[in-house]
Amino acid sequence: MRITYDPEVDAAYIYFKKGRAQVTTVRLSEDIAVDFGPNEEIWGIEVLSASKHLGLAKKGRKPQVELENLEAV
Repeated sequence: MRITYDPEVDAAYIYFKKGRAQVTTVRLSEDIAVDFGPNEEIWGIEVLSASKHLGLAKKGRKPQVELENLEAV
């Protein structure tokens, strides 16, 4: 799993799978989309206007991530 944040466009993406696959994107709202890959597995989640939806600081500080029952590599 990998999480990216681009402060220039205020967008976050959570990758659940490595590599590339053909995905189907389902929009949950104007700013939130889920990408489904083969076998309807969740491939990733895109969040636009991330500072608003995820409570991120808009400038200066990088978002902090806390892991529970997961290991950072």
